[in-house]
Amino acid sequence: MTIAALHTIFLKSSGICTDTRTLKSNQLFFALKGDNFDGNQYAEHAINQEALYAVIDDQNIPSNNKFIHVDNVLETLQKLATYHREYLEIKIIALTGSNGKTTTKELINTVLKTTYATSATKGNLNNHIGVPLTLLSMNKETEIGIVEMGANHVKEIELLCSIAKPDFGYITNIGKAHLEGFGSLEGILQGKTELYRYLQKTDNLVFLNTEDNKLADAAANNKTFTFSQNDSTDTTVSFIKATPMVSLCFRALTIHSNLIGTYNFTNIAAAIAIADYFNIPAETIKTAIESYTPKNNRSEIVRFKNHKIILDAYNANPTSTSAAINNFATLPYTSKSVFLGDMFELGEYSLIEHEKIVEQLLSTDIDQIILIGQNFYKTTTNHPKITKFPSFDTFKEQWNISLLSNGNLIKGSRGMKLERIVSLLNDPE
Repeated sequence: MTIAALHTIFLKSSGICTDTRTLKSNQLFFALKGDNFDGNQYAEHAINQEALYAVIDDQNIPSNNKFIHVDNVLETLQKLATYHREYLEIKIIALTGSNGKTTTKELINTVLKTTYATSATKGNLNNHIGVPLTLLSMNKETEIGIVEMGANHVKEIELLCSIAKPDFGYITNIGKAHLEGFGSLEGILQGKTELYRYLQKTDNLVFLNTEDNKLADAAANNKTFTFSQNDSTDTTVSFIKATPMVSLCFRALTIHSNLIGTYNFTNIAAAIAIADYFNIPAETIKTAIESYTPKNNRSEIVRFKNHKIILDAYNANPTSTSAAINNFATLPYTSKSVFLGDMFELGEYSLIEHEKIVEQLLSTDIDQIILIGQNFYKTTTNHPKITKFPSFDTFKEQWNISLLSNGNLIKGSRGMKLERIVSLLNDPE
């Protein structure tokens, strides 16, 4: 079956499903394979659950009028997504980077949807499967699609660009994320800037923070729309303060965000610049930014009695953790505690990067440092301020409300699930 013919069937369906546990009637089931599962084994079950068709690549499964046999289900899904993207003839903004991708995506969507019909990546569907599913969730009503692209090795962004064919691109920053896969900071820069090289090749536009010298150099041959705190750029956004929420100035308007930390200033500024490019009025931008509240454990404020907790437990790497510590150290709490969980995917750099974070913590006025996880447990730096636990379970065994200070920061990689600390607040002591 051709992709065009499959697309005709797709348009008559209720959408795409890759997991029979969430299958809805009239959807197309794509039998994807993973390390520990084979979707082909669930094809018949999908049809029994009223899937319109099941797309399979196991040639040993007998043909019937509800199975669509293809050579490779994943490649077919990706080709269908590209075909659908071209069929829609919409503008696609792609964004990637080491930190702040999801927050920036949500901010861009919040502002653009005031004026345009937008569709954006849901959750973290930002890989070789998530990007196609994001594109296939868009329809003829969509005017602008906002596609988040994640990567942990070189050539991945290149692949995602070939699928999504973006008209615009933005890279948040280059930091120490996925060092295990990229091998080095230079590898991360090369991998992320595959977006720039794609946009250069297609003569499309990069949104660029000119204050980031690495990215400014990498985009030297691209068409750009620039922003910074400098009047010489296309859009000027000025930082005011972050105590702890970020306030900034745009077109003589003061914008009071609900985002914590100086590190979120650039994320907000990027959304403002992109909205400015799309001719959204400054007052509308201000209202939209001020309406956005972070969720899903990203820089949330949790209040418990006389304790304030910055819950930033969605993910962590050396760059984002260092920035969070620097910001937290500046806040005017009467006492401060930090709860840090391990940072994953650092490979051979793991021990040294965890040691660096401990050294940074000890250079601040933070009163109490609680480290959770095997990587932090292996660090050699000892100090009366520091308490180490090899796992969350061992931490939980010794949990006591007295561990909280007036101000608290919780941060760790997704696998650490440190939001569980908040759930302990209402447990009996």
